[in-house]
Amino acid sequence: MRVVLAGGGTAGHIEPALALADALRHLDQRIGITCVGTERGLETRLVPARGYELELVPAVPLPRAITPRLLTVPGRLAGAVNAVASILDRVRADVLVGFGGYVATPAYLAAKRRGLPIVVHEANPRPGLANRLGARLTDHVFTGFPDHTLGKAEYIGTPLRREIVSLDRLSMGDKARSWFGLENDRPTLLVFGGSQGARSLNEAALAAAPVLRNAGVQVLHVIGPKNTVEREPPPGDPQYVLLPYVDRMDLAYAAADFALCRSGALTCAELTAVGLPAAYVPLPHGNGEQRINAERIAAGGGGFMVDDAGLTSDWIIQNVLPVLHNPERVVALSEAASRLGRKDADIMLARKVLEIAR
Repeated sequence: MRVVLAGGGTAGHIEPALALADALRHLDQRIGITCVGTERGLETRLVPARGYELELVPAVPLPRAITPRLLTVPGRLAGAVNAVASILDRVRADVLVGFGGYVATPAYLAAKRRGLPIVVHEANPRPGLANRLGARLTDHVFTGFPDHTLGKAEYIGTPLRREIVSLDRLSMGDKARSWFGLENDRPTLLVFGGSQGARSLNEAALAAAPVLRNAGVQVLHVIGPKNTVEREPPPGDPQYVLLPYVDRMDLAYAAADFALCRSGALTCAELTAVGLPAAYVPLPHGNGEQRINAERIAAGGGGFMVDDAGLTSDWIIQNVLPVLHNPERVVALSEAASRLGRKDADIMLARKVLEIAR
């Protein structure tokens, strides 16, 4: 059997696709897997690193406004559809699974042209254009969010890496903190802004660093691979560890007692799966799905939410610092976060894909 996975651009599209790939291989080592992406996305690094075949096709972003570029879309989209169709033919695909992003639209259209079964997974409460199209072309639609807008879809959760869903934060805590050069007996705050980082989170956390350090809190801060900071915290104790990127987010989660982060679908799915409470700062752009993600977790008691415009060093000091100094509240928030998480979406979706392909 050959499965083609289409999802690219950000980690929010790529990681669920790779988690599904791992689950498919776990169920049947003989399954052939090909990932389709574009040269501008993170898939060019993430997919080969996980050992899967990657085929690149032209990216066809759709303009959000009526501009002269809109006239070029049909021709470029047709070229991308043809490119994906050629890949489907060459690998003798049995099913196409899409996760959204630039590559998903031509992939859905190519699979429809070839008469292949189409499976759509939408991680966000508000689907993007590609998955809205895909959902019109198939009856096999699954979501990572219970309150979705795709009426016929089935909620199963978001596929996550096994090292995430199998993580025991309590037993791994000391090892994880040592991995990052942190102490084992201090409250630990994890700050990150998704796969690309977030400037507003970086600036607010760094401005709060002196107070956090004076209060005995150590920080693991992932600024993002393309971001820079004007001034790093000086060496001292407690540690303030500043990193551009972390490949072992499972260890970052295990090292932390609390997180300050964006509220993308993948981040929310991972944090609730491992039971790490957080202060969520929704991206102030887009169609509002990050706010919905954060509101659900805050309402369930697994963390709280602050608007991007309201995130300041003072807010961190007044709201996050008291939590880190209250172990009983950390435990209560962690337990609430865990109740909102799903750990079996990868295997569930893999079984669905195998049933559909056969």
